[in-house]
Amino acid sequence: MPFHNINPFFKSTFGKAYLKRARYNFPLFLWKTFNKEFKEMRIDKYLWCTRYFKTRNMATNSCKKGHVKSNGQVAKPGREVFPMDEIVLRKNQIEYQMTVLDIPPSRVGAKLVDIYRKDTTPASAFEHNELLQYSKEYYRKKGTGRPTKKDRREIEDYLDSPQDAETGDGAAPSKNETP
Repeated sequence: MPFHNINPFFKSTFGKAYLKRARYNFPLFLWKTFNKEFKEMRIDKYLWCTRYFKTRNMATNSCKKGHVKSNGQVAKPGREVFPMDEIVLRKNQIEYQMTVLDIPPSRVGAKLVDIYRKDTTPASAFEHNELLQYSKEYYRKKGTGRPTKKDRREIEDYLDSPQDAETGDGAAPSKNETP
């Protein structure tokens, strides 16, 4: 947010912290008169421009579902984004956190994305996603389909077999043994 174009009275009296909060307290037409270099963009377009979504329609749907928060509030697709705004985006079970540094003129290349946003996502969010991947591997492999007759019988034998208290294994007694 350019600070040098603000009225000197506001500079000396209130400072930058007040101006960040004042953007929400002032009527929009007054804010535009104080800030000549007024940059704004819809939040769905911003997320599309910074390559978080492949299409703008996907970004709009994500906003409608409530997966996007701007400054702690759930953001509708038409919400305006300003520099220094905090955005939290839930995508693929990861909560991405970012700070808007500048507004891009249009969709930018992948190498230029860091000019317009600062990613503040904690590493623990990505570690949680890795744990989910490991838990998915525990189940049957994708594409193997439903259990075969042999698999089903093995599962039923395992579930129906009495637990041997001495050995701790779930082996069923053989036919030759007497209980």
